[in-house]
Amino acid sequence: MKNNIFFFVILCVWGIIYIGLALYIWFSKEAVGFWGSKKMFEVTDIRKYNHAISKLYVVHGLVYIFLGLPLLTGHHKWIILSVAGVVVETIIFMAVHSLVIKKKYKR
Repeated sequence: MKNNIFFFVILCVWGIIYIGLALYIWFSKEAVGFWGSKKMFEVTDIRKYNHAISKLYVVHGLVYIFLGLPLLTGHHKWIILSVAGVVVETIIFMAVHSLVIKKKYKR
């Protein structure tokens, strides 16, 4: 049970980090790049783009915290739900950026 609580806390910390990043992005004056090492593309409306990315980060952080909840049940069989959920959610996170947000705001 101790390990499950430890992993739940880790997911909560990551979720809070993403929510904190979302706040930073929301108030940023320049377009914030999604991929760290890639050159940022030209954006049609910086404010709306940053708000869309910020909302995506908030949802990502909340889902991380939500996916940690099965760890608190104490049953080892529920751990796979958290692990698989984080992987699937991260893939969806990247897909939403690439297929929806980038397509909408790229000049």
